[in-house]
Formats: sequence, structure tokens, C-alpha cells
Amino acid sequence: MTKLVAVLGTALLVGVFSRPQQDRPMSFFITSVGVGNGADLGGLAGADQHCQSLADAVGAGGREWRAYLSTITPDGEPAVHARDRIGSGPWYNAKGMMVAADVADLHSDNNKLSKENSLSEKGDVVNGRGDQPNMHDIMTGSRLDGTAFTGEGYTNCDNWTGSGEGSARVGHHDRIGGGDNPTSWNSAHNSRGCSLENLRGSGGAGLYYCFAVQ
Repeated sequence: MTKLVAVLGTALLVGVFSRPQQDRPMSFFITSVGVGNGADLGGLAGADQHCQSLADAVGAGGREWRAYLSTITPDGEPAVHARDRIGSGPWYNAKGMMVAADVADLHSDNNKLSKENSLSEKGDVVNGRGDQPNMHDIMTGSRLDGTAFTGEGYTNCDNWTGSGEGSARVGHHDRIGGGDNPTSWNSAHNSRGCSLENLRGSGGAGLYYCFAVQ
């Protein structure tokens, strides 16, 4: 009898620790497609709506989704910081893997963001450096700590409403490439411009990160 109880106990423990990761609802993804007009996303509201629509399409729309994007305000009003828009975590990808436990973890060296883990809402790996086409530039407008990026001549693509001249701060979802922070997921370098053509020219496709507000 004692042996039977031990066996049953072991089986229950195995069941608990082998529970499929898919039981954890997706709360983070890279947009599988851009809005279609380069860095003109219709501002933060338009970017958030695109996140929501993509999540809805895969059955993950039962929560509020936000774009990981910062804005700058040259007229002196407060900037909007991407890190303040996304809730408190934890965040899981489409396969149920936790990529970050909280905001501090997300912006530390301990996060699990990588080409293999930073998946689209469909659970697909996004093209990185070495793939054709390269799509590893992910728009954020942010510094390494998730606050708004600023600099001389930097326009933030008119706060995600412009597709002409200017630049957007981008990260590398595959954690490799060029720029002043080549291994950064959120702040590797500035784009060549704000049009889709210019975003593609430096290895992008007008994609960005989406997080579910917990």
C-alpha cells in the first residue's frame, strides 16, 4: 500500500511539473506584419489597435494590448516611456515560455528575449540577420532602460505618425547586428528613415513589440 501511494504521489508531481507551457496565455509578441506605412502607425493609439487586432485574430484578444513604443514631445510636455505602457508582467510568448518576469527583469540581462523566443502572435520565428529578408530591426523609440530615446536630429518619426524623413530607434530581436548597442533587443541603433523602404534598408519591416497589460 505504501509503495502504491508513493507511485501515485510521484505521478502527480510529474503531472504538475510537466504541465504544458501552452496553458500560460500569450502576453507578448512581435507583430507578424506592420501597419503598412513604414513608421506611420497612427500614433500610439493606432499602434495599440494593431496589437489588439493581431491578438484578436489568434484568439488572444480578451485582454488589453499595448505597443512597446516611446514618444518624445519637443514642445516640452512629458515624454511617454515604453516601459510605463506595458503593465507589470510576467510576460509569456505564444509557446507559453516566460520571457520576462517584470519590468525590471525585461530591461535586465536576465530576460529571455532572443530570436527563438521573441515570436510573432502566430508563434512564428521572425526573420533575423542572415535570413532573407532580414527583419530584425524592431521599432521601439526607446533607450536600453525603456525610456524615450532622444538625441540631436532624432525625430521618432513624428511620434509614429510620419513615414518620410527622420528616424526611429530600433532594437534587434535576434540580439546581433550593427549599431551602438548591437545585441540590444530594444535600442540597437536609429533607422535610416521612416518610410517602409528605409526601414527595410537597415534590416527592418515596420514591426514592433506588443505586450498584454496584466
